[in-house]
Amino acid sequence: MRIIVTGGAGFIGSAYIRKAASRGDHLLIIDKMTYASSREAIQEPLATGQATLVEMDICNDANIMSQIMEFQPDKIIHFAAESHVDNSIAAPNDFIQTNIVGTYNLLNVARSYWDGLTGEARNNFRFHHISTDEVYGDLPHPDDLPLGQETEQFKETTPYKPSSPYSASKAASDHLVQAWHRTYGLPITMSTCSNNYGPFQHVEKLLPKTINNALSCLPIPIYGNGRNIRDWLYVDDHIDAIDLIVSNGQLGSTYNIGASCELTNIDLVTKVLTKLDHLCPIDENIHNSSRLTSYRDLIVFVNDRAGHDLRYAIDASKIQNELAWQPAHTLEEGLDKTITYFIQKFSDAGA
Repeated sequence: MRIIVTGGAGFIGSAYIRKAASRGDHLLIIDKMTYASSREAIQEPLATGQATLVEMDICNDANIMSQIMEFQPDKIIHFAAESHVDNSIAAPNDFIQTNIVGTYNLLNVARSYWDGLTGEARNNFRFHHISTDEVYGDLPHPDDLPLGQETEQFKETTPYKPSSPYSASKAASDHLVQAWHRTYGLPITMSTCSNNYGPFQHVEKLLPKTINNALSCLPIPIYGNGRNIRDWLYVDDHIDAIDLIVSNGQLGSTYNIGASCELTNIDLVTKVLTKLDHLCPIDENIHNSSRLTSYRDLIVFVNDRAGHDLRYAIDASKIQNELAWQPAHTLEEGLDKTITYFIQKFSDAGA
């Protein structure tokens, strides 16, 4: 397969690159190489020649068209997005440009390319768009529901109700992708995922920040009271689901991807720090100048994020029933792999 992957040097995109390269696909990575991109995460596919990296902004439609026409892809997998909610609140412009204008440009050039294809190449072409459960807004906290009332989950039919500039920009891009399918016939699929975690994730995100701050004996900030609930998905399980959707998913359909791993932020952080207490005892940590007894002592509660969604929860029954997908990793297995990776990375940095 010849596959163009936008945002392929990002956290989730690079996981896709590593898997696709390992099975022999030829990959063109289009990535703006922002602060959140990582050459390290795609180093092996680049070294073996299975992947080529082009540093490029998807808002530049002429350059994107040139790359598509030269590479002649069988598929386009669209990961590229600005994704950090805090950054979108402080400076939303980049999110509007990349997530909305960039997706619009990519859809236009993909449509022009697809219109020129014939035969099997035209029939087999796919454009897959990666979205987020944040487009749905949030759900009630189980503790706040009347006695006996069942908790809800996001379904593919849940109305959009984005809370942040980030989620609003992703919601807009989702609607553009669906419009290009319904109006122009572009063969698309979409996936909406819960919170990803795993190796190579940028340190701004909750799990790597928690691990790195702990090993550095720095305060570990938790928004509000830590009751906010997220549904956690190991990144490799997400990639397996995307593979199934791109290969066998129904055209024009959206599939929710989640592992039914709901935890409050404070419970997740506490679980990670308890594991660190066993793996790297704090009384042996050279940074522990205050002689703390547990990494949990580093937790500090800070002012809540503006518009902070209370709870996310994915109903993944559609992809489970239609495509027989199931997550391969339990939360414990995924956390162990993630923690081990970041411990080694911290050690290699000589911190």
